[in-house]
Amino acid sequence: MATSQQNPRPRRAEPVLITEAQVSQVDQHAARKKRYVITMLVRTVCLLFAAVFYQTVWLMIILAVLGTILPWFAVIMANDRPPKKRQDVNRYVARPDRQLESRPHRVIEG
Repeated sequence: MATSQQNPRPRRAEPVLITEAQVSQVDQHAARKKRYVITMLVRTVCLLFAAVFYQTVWLMIILAVLGTILPWFAVIMANDRPPKKRQDVNRYVARPDRQLESRPHRVIEG
């Protein structure tokens, strides 16, 4: 007699994703925060290297410009989220013998 206790299946840590569902809001927010922190760390390193290489003017200018522009990019990337999927609307089509009016209705797409 075989029971399920003899050969237990190994359990996975996370469930298998079988749908095309989007990433949760919490996961999206965590990824955006991580991207923001990394960009701001790169900015800090650029500004520190600009101060270290003050004798090499062209390198200092490039690093200072990067350190000045990167916060703008960090904010843009942190506020950006993946686009929503376009879904087709399932419209009701009545049988011809059940229609009240014979003319087609105007539909305003939003």
